[in-house]
Amino acid sequence: MSEGYLHSQYPGKMKASIDPDAYDTVLDLFNAKVTQYADKDAFSCMGKTLTFGQLDQLSAQFAAYLQNETDLKPGDRIALMIPNLLQFPIAAWGALRAGLVLVNTNPLYTERELEHQMNDSGAKAMVVYAGMAATALKVQSRTAVTRIIVTEIADQHPPLKRLLVNTVVKRVKKMVPDYDKTRTTSWRRALQKGASFSYRPVQSGHNDAIVLQYTGGTTGVAKGAMLTNRNLIANMLQSYEFFGLALEDGQEVVISPLPLYHIYAFTVHCMVFMYTGNHSVLIPNPRDIPGFAKELSRHRFNCFVGLNTLFVALCNNESFNKLDFSALKLTVSGGMALTHAAAEKWHMVTGCQINEGYGMTESSPVVSFNPPGFTQLGTIGIPAPSTEVKVIGDDGQDLPSGEPGELCVRGPQVMKGYWQRPDDTAKTIVDDGWLLTGDIAVIQADGYMKIVDRKKDMIVVSGFNVYPNEIEDVLAGHPAVVESAVVGVPSEKSGEAVKVFLVTNNAISDDELIAFCREHLAAYKVPRLFERRESLPKTNVGKVLRRELRTPQ
Repeated sequence: MSEGYLHSQYPGKMKASIDPDAYDTVLDLFNAKVTQYADKDAFSCMGKTLTFGQLDQLSAQFAAYLQNETDLKPGDRIALMIPNLLQFPIAAWGALRAGLVLVNTNPLYTERELEHQMNDSGAKAMVVYAGMAATALKVQSRTAVTRIIVTEIADQHPPLKRLLVNTVVKRVKKMVPDYDKTRTTSWRRALQKGASFSYRPVQSGHNDAIVLQYTGGTTGVAKGAMLTNRNLIANMLQSYEFFGLALEDGQEVVISPLPLYHIYAFTVHCMVFMYTGNHSVLIPNPRDIPGFAKELSRHRFNCFVGLNTLFVALCNNESFNKLDFSALKLTVSGGMALTHAAAEKWHMVTGCQINEGYGMTESSPVVSFNPPGFTQLGTIGIPAPSTEVKVIGDDGQDLPSGEPGELCVRGPQVMKGYWQRPDDTAKTIVDDGWLLTGDIAVIQADGYMKIVDRKKDMIVVSGFNVYPNEIEDVLAGHPAVVESAVVGVPSEKSGEAVKVFLVTNNAISDDELIAFCREHLAAYKVPRLFERRESLPKTNVGKVLRRELRTPQ
């Protein structure tokens, strides 16, 4: 199905195609927009707001620090391991301005996960939240990382509040394990040093990778998707065509609870709303629903970017139900499937429909979206401008509308490839640029699409990808586990939950298994549902049949 086939439904509003060459690099975009919107609010967090002009100044200071106080060179990788704090956009744009490649890194990673990502990316520096500094230091000697910059939660706030908040987090809430400060550089020291130098502009190439975004792809092996200037500019402009049906440039307040280190939030808040000059309110801990609702009460917000589990949790909170939603014009859903129940409850509570989209890390990420005002609940909308989609059968042949098959995508947002993994790239991007998504979809006669199944076994827990192979590998290291198989099961709380079917050689409790997994896996990957079996169903060549395990007995 060719690009632009549906967009004529929105004459004068939505373009059928975009120009991915409108800006040569994201820095050209950044320079234009921080000038155009210099006095507009860009990001807020915990009561502190940065204008676009201040973001320009602070990111230049960080870039100058990287250029003058480290041995980092353009093209080197730098990992950002920061939750939703003001430090994230400053560090991200500062690193890009210094010509570095961003490696967005989950602050929930264990030592094992962090070590793999640092070694695979070859990152030479890290900017980490203080709560993860001890973990970063433990893995440093086994990686190429030479510089660790540590930031505390309130480092961008005025002195008194900074001292109070950072002390409470460290001393009262005990959220910052002790670490050797002599082996790190403080964030504030880095900015102070940078202020004494002049930033030297650096330009990357249009097709150069500037972000390594890690994903399991269609397997459990974490790989870095190489996203280029062109990819990110294209997806920004594609998303803008959808968002522009509901939002005005330079006028909107956007609630931002999803982690900026995730490609969905990164593209939306650091790219699209940079382009439009809109104001993103960062939520550091969206799991604290009462605190989240209290923060929302301080803002007259126009847009909310979230996912299914968050919508459900908020709608079940009494304080949230009492908020003023009269200014809310757009709610964006992605990262995991949106349920009818969650969408209907959100609409009832807020008066605003949820617009669901679909994407992958490998597509920067947006592939499709429900145009505001033209939503079809239960679908993932229509393809983004300048995006082609098709579905294919097991034989690789194209299928007609209405027939389920593997969804394939082609467009300027499709990644350059996997970092240093040409074989994996060749298996994922085939036949003149088609990206194999691994998801089974139906393209309706009207062009809207539905995801009906998944070809891969990936589990999505609260928007985070969990890969069964990784958990099975960890469990295989326990002496009591003979074999295991991991599947996803429905969960009201997290969309899906991780369940393990296992064969053991002696008695072991669920709690012991959970504790063992916690040593090796991020919290959202740790299974809590276990079922013992005498044996696991297998094919005649010994492959475990996960599909049979998913089917209730």
